[in-house]
Amino acid sequence: MRLPRTRPRSLAGQLFAMQVVLIAAVVAGCAVFAYVSGSAQAEQTATRQVRAAAVAVADSPSVREAIRTPDPSAALQPYAEQVRRDTGIAFVTIMDTERRRWTHPDASLIGETFLGHTEEALRGETFTETYTGTLGPSIRVVTPVRDGERIIGLVSAGITVDRVSSQVREQLGALALAAGGALALGGIGTYVINARLRRHTHGMNAAELSRLHDYHQATLHAVREGLLMLDGQRRIALINDAGRELLGIAPETEALGRTVDELALPAPLTGALLASEARVDELHLTTDRVVVVNTRPVVGGERRGTVVTLRDHTELQALTGELDSERGFTQALRSQAHEAANRLHTVVSLIELGRVEEAVEFATAELELAQVLTDRVVGAVEEPVLAALLLGKAAQANERGVELELAEDSLIDDGALPDSLAQRDLVTILGNLIDNAVDAASEGDGHGSAGAVPAQRTASQGAGRARVTVTALADDRELLLRVSDTGPGIGPEEADEVFRRGWSTHGAGRGLGLALVRQAAHRNGGSVELDRAPEGGARFTVRLPLGDRTATEVTA
Repeated sequence: MRLPRTRPRSLAGQLFAMQVVLIAAVVAGCAVFAYVSGSAQAEQTATRQVRAAAVAVADSPSVREAIRTPDPSAALQPYAEQVRRDTGIAFVTIMDTERRRWTHPDASLIGETFLGHTEEALRGETFTETYTGTLGPSIRVVTPVRDGERIIGLVSAGITVDRVSSQVREQLGALALAAGGALALGGIGTYVINARLRRHTHGMNAAELSRLHDYHQATLHAVREGLLMLDGQRRIALINDAGRELLGIAPETEALGRTVDELALPAPLTGALLASEARVDELHLTTDRVVVVNTRPVVGGERRGTVVTLRDHTELQALTGELDSERGFTQALRSQAHEAANRLHTVVSLIELGRVEEAVEFATAELELAQVLTDRVVGAVEEPVLAALLLGKAAQANERGVELELAEDSLIDDGALPDSLAQRDLVTILGNLIDNAVDAASEGDGHGSAGAVPAQRTASQGAGRARVTVTALADDRELLLRVSDTGPGIGPEEADEVFRRGWSTHGAGRGLGLALVRQAAHRNGGSVELDRAPEGGARFTVRLPLGDRTATEVTA
């Protein structure tokens, strides 16, 4: 039968056990140190006490006078006992130079020989020793009694070792009580701290925390979405590789600890990251990308930070633009088919009425006019993607009553554009510029799509007509794409805002096209300029380098 595997103790439990052992060891060490130092201190105190008593007795004039009398013991014994009781020492013994006692706590021992050493005292020195006498082991001091230069007696004062030990034991009890209190307080404090640690680590042990950290790091690097975590002061606490890429933060740049304001992000995106409320699927632009931002505050009694996720929407936005263009082309083809049916009916009706020549003239005139722009585009623009885009946009413009022209100086030879220049970016740039120009021109002309008339007109027919002029020119150095319109134009006060996401003259939900144009130009190291067209409307000029691409500043 297999026994269940015991789960290792949690990190908090391991730390608690280690801290309890450490506190116990520290307290025990302190107690031993205090005991040893207390014992030494007690011995030193006792030595100073008996030395002071012995020296005081030896220097007393009454002692010298009593020694000169025939019976020194009669005067010295009461005096020595009084000193002993007052000082709390064990004995005060006064003797002659032959070590015969004149005083002793036990009066029966007076007259007997003093037990101990006296040689140093007889030489005039005061010394200390530990010696076993009649009262047991004692710490004693022996000092001479002088009468001028002559030594006439000796004084020994002492305290028993048992009394010193009893004093140390009394101190040890207080020390043990203090050590026990310190150990209890330390254990309680350690328990409280480790209980808090256990809550924060969710009861995991060191191996589990290490494994969780490894998974955490692997997940951060593996997740394709950008992840950004801000603390309560709006400083970056965590950011993964995808987040750095989407926000345009270089890998060598230290981002942790910096505030969002220091990242030099567009103002709308910075505002979304700093917002106190949650943001859901908001579309924002960085220098090179379109990102979808979701934020959620981390709240636990107080604001602790914000979790931000970032999704790259650049490719999807480009595909959405292409899909919109395809829908436009489809609608244009439907309209063209409807117009072709109407023209065919007209031709058939003219033939039935016997007006054959007028029918032929009408049919050939429409065909020639329809073929003029096609021949012009195909002859000047040999890049198939741009040529198809121009023809498709011409059909869309036609449905809105806007004439799309290709400038006479347009020329792009086959193979003039390098493979490094993404065709999708060309479609984004030129397609959005033409769409905005058609919108402006149709409004300036007062026609909507309802008032559409054929775009292929003669110069006399097109006088005063809404018009969009496209220039596409490539040489060895750069590709120039210029789109101008006959619309109302853009005022100087709005020139700095046209490339900002959300700017539009058509209300909410619009205003992303020009921002995408600037973004695509920047990705390819190009620039976008805005000025006034000769026709009075707006004119946008995009320059994309075809050699070594070096990013230049986008100006407006």
